[in-house]
Amino acid sequence: MKIALDALLTTARSWLAQDPDPVTRSELEAAIAAAADGSGPEVQALAARFSGRLAFGTAGLRAELGYGPLRMNRVVVTQAAAGLARFLIDTGRQQSVVIGYDGRVNSDVFARDSAEVMRGLGLEVTLLPSALPTPVLAFAVRHLGVGAGVMVTASHNPPRDNGYKVYLGGEDEGSQIVPPVDGEIATAIDAVAAGSITDLPRATDYTVATSALLDAYVAATAATVPAPVLAPDAQPKVVYTAMHGVGWETARAVFAAAGFAPPVVVPEQIEPDGAFPTVSFPNPEEPGAMDLSIARGIAVGADLVIANDPDADRLALAIPVVSGSDAPSFRRLSGNEVGWLLGWRAATRAVAAGVTGTLAASIVSSPALSRVAARHGLEYRDTLTGFKWVSRVPDLLFGYEEALGYLVDPSVVRDKDGISAALDLLSLADELAAAGSTIADHLDAFAAEFGAFASGQVSTRVDDLSRIGTIMQSLRTSPPSSLGDLSVVSTTDYLDGVEGFPPSDILRYDLTGEARVIVRPSGTEPKVKVYIDTVASTPAEAQSLVDALAAAVRPLVS
Repeated sequence: MKIALDALLTTARSWLAQDPDPVTRSELEAAIAAAADGSGPEVQALAARFSGRLAFGTAGLRAELGYGPLRMNRVVVTQAAAGLARFLIDTGRQQSVVIGYDGRVNSDVFARDSAEVMRGLGLEVTLLPSALPTPVLAFAVRHLGVGAGVMVTASHNPPRDNGYKVYLGGEDEGSQIVPPVDGEIATAIDAVAAGSITDLPRATDYTVATSALLDAYVAATAATVPAPVLAPDAQPKVVYTAMHGVGWETARAVFAAAGFAPPVVVPEQIEPDGAFPTVSFPNPEEPGAMDLSIARGIAVGADLVIANDPDADRLALAIPVVSGSDAPSFRRLSGNEVGWLLGWRAATRAVAAGVTGTLAASIVSSPALSRVAARHGLEYRDTLTGFKWVSRVPDLLFGYEEALGYLVDPSVVRDKDGISAALDLLSLADELAAAGSTIADHLDAFAAEFGAFASGQVSTRVDDLSRIGTIMQSLRTSPPSSLGDLSVVSTTDYLDGVEGFPPSDILRYDLTGEARVIVRPSGTEPKVKVYIDTVASTPAEAQSLVDALAAAVRPLVS
């Protein structure tokens, strides 16, 4: 035990010696002092922080803030920045990068560290001028023609998290990284981590972008929709929340540039605040996250309530419920419902313009979009989960994933964009209102045209990550022959790579009546997620099937 403790303390002190952050230095100093006498819990706590390092993958890095190689901190971020720079240099890619950051704790610090280290290693570096949405960074990669982009964000993760997302320019056209590049960058990061970050050169003569870059994003995004049909005072009334993130100023500029009236805002959530004081989990998908915005919508008699997540790459929509009750209420549309509507709109516009191309969605999203494509004579493509895959579909016209991500114009941004998606919904609502219709009416029209689809999810959150593997292995060892009253027609295991997809930990069950259940581990959270899709003659019947399948599958993943 003494030898192991000595090695642990040596490792921890080496980390401490290179940590430039007074907060994490203080935390680590206290942890080292507590563990130095060999007390069991204190030693175990320190050892847990140095038992590995954050894996750099296709999602980049994402973890809770704190000291050590398994948390997000200035040492880990500096190592990642230097590793990415060396990857660009060693592979002969364009040696330039643009760096953006959101309003989370330390995002600006991590961004400046990255800029200084990458510039010190010889790259041309542009830093965005302030905390801005992720879509602006994704746009900047292509607009500036750089070799790579870095966005410091943890998107909709819990408040104490932060992350590091990487995009590539050139032939990758500003999309997020995919294998094998993630592994090559990870190898370069590991090589940097073998030394001390104090040995890395730094420079401060990087470029800070001007407002012209944001103006270019605003103009390009505003141009993705036609001019409003209705005058501003006659347009549907909209409530908007940034959920304590960085979306509002950019969204407001985009809406104004496109000719739409400014939304009513949720004042408690409109300014960036890394503490996220009004929500425990700043994800519009989570129960309760939109309560304030919906209350605001009820108070002002809104026709739409729209929410961006904290880095504004996702969008949620709620609409009024029409009922006999005197108490007004709203319901939040699922990501699939919004995806259907925006995909239908994209297909209709493409056909009207004589344009051909492809609609795409992740495999866990509803199959409804494939019907839209077929009806309009367009191609359709399923992809693995994540916009790193959706954005790379050739001849893409529109793509989405059920987790509130939408790509409405790939010529502007090659990633999900909650601001352009919000604008497209405002434009759709404006056109419907001018014709005496609503989003709710349009959903009914979609069901009449393409079938009544419904979708749902079951999620199991785990404290022990090994539990995820146990659940997936159990399903493989003892696969269900039926779920609820529906028989399993076929089972597809993506673990060895099927249908052109690379190997992935995904199980798909096709059931009688065109129902479908897909099970996979979450890519960003400690969860096993189940995606359920049905189609029936009426929305109520389709939803009833979803509820029955959810009840049947829940014990299998608990």
